[in-house]
Amino acid sequence: MTVTRLGSGGPWESLYGYCRVVRAGDLALTAGCTSTVDGVVTHVGDAAAQTAQALRIGLDALAEVGAEPGDVVRTRMYVTDRTYADEVGRAHNAVFGAVRPVATMVVVAGLLDPDHLVEVELEAYLGDR
Repeated sequence: MTVTRLGSGGPWESLYGYCRVVRAGDLALTAGCTSTVDGVVTHVGDAAAQTAQALRIGLDALAEVGAEPGDVVRTRMYVTDRTYADEVGRAHNAVFGAVRPVATMVVVAGLLDPDHLVEVELEAYLGDR
């Protein structure tokens, strides 16, 4: 089995020893994705926009290893307050409503940067591709 590991150049990857996406055979998995672009948190205070941005980052990473949105079979969403659940869930639906992966949303005490309201992880199954 071939394992491919790709980084995004994000500020924490080399510091903490991880990469953005790993493809191991038929599976492709992302690290946690937030609304951080070029080292700066975007959409501060807007959980829906942060979710949309984080999902774009995750899908872009998956595309680098050959996965498409329809290949996503599991998502995980971590939110810092349960009051964000509806807007985060709706932002997830806007991207994955037709795909309908299994999904988990968990309320956490906090994320790495205090301006992060949500973090997402994506898993894709690519079959024989």
